[in-house]
Amino acid sequence: MAPPPDPAAGGALAGVLADLDALSVRLDALVAPLPEADWRRPTPAAGWDVAAQVGHLAWTDVAATAAAGAAAGAKEPWDALVLQAMSDPEHFVDTSATEGGAVPPATLLADWRDRRATLQAALRELAERHPGAKMPWFGPPMSPTSMATARYMETWAHGLDVADALGAPVEHDDGVRHVCHIGVRTRAFSHLNRGEEAPTAEVRVELVGPSGATWTWGPEDAAQRVEGPAVDFAQLVTQRRHRADLALRATGAEADHWLDVAQAFAGPPGPGRAPAGTDTGTATSTDSQGGPA
Repeated sequence: MAPPPDPAAGGALAGVLADLDALSVRLDALVAPLPEADWRRPTPAAGWDVAAQVGHLAWTDVAATAAAGAAAGAKEPWDALVLQAMSDPEHFVDTSATEGGAVPPATLLADWRDRRATLQAALRELAERHPGAKMPWFGPPMSPTSMATARYMETWAHGLDVADALGAPVEHDDGVRHVCHIGVRTRAFSHLNRGEEAPTAEVRVELVGPSGATWTWGPEDAAQRVEGPAVDFAQLVTQRRHRADLALRATGAEADHWLDVAQAFAGPPGPGRAPAGTDTGTATSTDSQGGPA
């Protein structure tokens, strides 16, 4: 007999899904009225236009839905997707994004709306019917709440790319805490992913959210510290802004080096974005999602 649902876990999932939905609606509102030419604008992620960014979000929603199905016992769609990825591991993400973005914008927008709603329903159902289940993924297996948090991170990061391409202002809210949380949790991964040893010293992270709330991770008396605006930290760990353009402060050598290699998403180290005012470097496309939340 399956264990009873955990009300606390369900509440956490509901909160993340609500934040994800609000974020998606804002990005939807930005792209929905665009003429065809603006959907084809290049974004800072090399080779990806605005449509490819949305196409990638829609494709990843399908992949995450398949992963939720696999965790519930329906493994065929997920297995097929993994085989597809294995057939061209270096390019399948770019290919899926560009192919997804090649359809007419109205079709793409309708597909994305349908797929993100389907994913939300799948995550809720998995949490309710299979409490404690972990979903397979391209990184570590994830709970439904972890997956929702990772989907928030990706939507937030790709939304920045779209806004940059369009020269549009970005409205930030305290949902960015989800991105920061993954950024903190992937500290060791950021080093290991570059062939470095995992750090041993504890780090204290103190970030100020858009509302003025302060969020903290790590022991209060840690010698290694990172402080600053939460939006800046989120931009750093998703490699959407160069460290030199952000108001983050590091105390201690390990904390300082972490900010140079921070990466909240799975996959090889990306080049990140060059400092403002330079022409070299592009934003990394978060082609896989971060580790567990």
